[in-house]
Amino acid sequence: MAKNKLKKFAEIAEMEHVLEFPEDIKGKWNKEFFENDNPIVLELACGAAAYTIALAERFPDKNFLGVDIKGSRIWNGAHEAREKGLKNAGFLRIHIENIEQYFEEHEVDEIWITFPDPQPRKSKAKKRLSSPRFLKIYHYLLRKGGFINFKTDDLPLFDFSVESAKEENLIIHEELRDIYGTGVTDPLLVDIQTKYEKSHIADGRLIYFMKSSFE
Repeated sequence: MAKNKLKKFAEIAEMEHVLEFPEDIKGKWNKEFFENDNPIVLELACGAAAYTIALAERFPDKNFLGVDIKGSRIWNGAHEAREKGLKNAGFLRIHIENIEQYFEEHEVDEIWITFPDPQPRKSKAKKRLSSPRFLKIYHYLLRKGGFINFKTDDLPLFDFSVESAKEENLIIHEELRDIYGTGVTDPLLVDIQTKYEKSHIADGRLIYFMKSSFE
């Protein structure tokens, strides 16, 4: 492992707002981690945590958690959150498929999934973060009426995600097939852009978005 990555791993281990595979946090996020009763919002496969950071700045009355397994990526978001003094932004390093081990049922208020790995091979379909397998997990995590926000540049993945949502009987509140070409003005969709999104836009790709919930 490169020295820079080792340094980042060592640093996040010392950051109070980063937890790595915690053993006793389930059901305690509000009381023990954030020390308030505000709603909890997850950014799954957060990478550099563009949404975690931007949303935490915009909504100080909510708590935001960036979740990823890549420690070097989490370091970027965690470092920025610390530099900006964001007390409502935290980070969780885990395997997302095991996320039920770290949250009580209905402990989460909202989920963002932005530009996840499309896992294009059919044999990897269960690994897609919008697959029925993961939607069942989100059903456990989310409070009644909690939203799942899904953003991607990959049309096959988006179509798969829409069908998965229908298969699991989710309500689809928004299904946008060209965010920037249809007059959308929602600042949460057009003003917050991940590194990948910026490069995709520069390449002329369309950006897709779906908002859904179980109730």
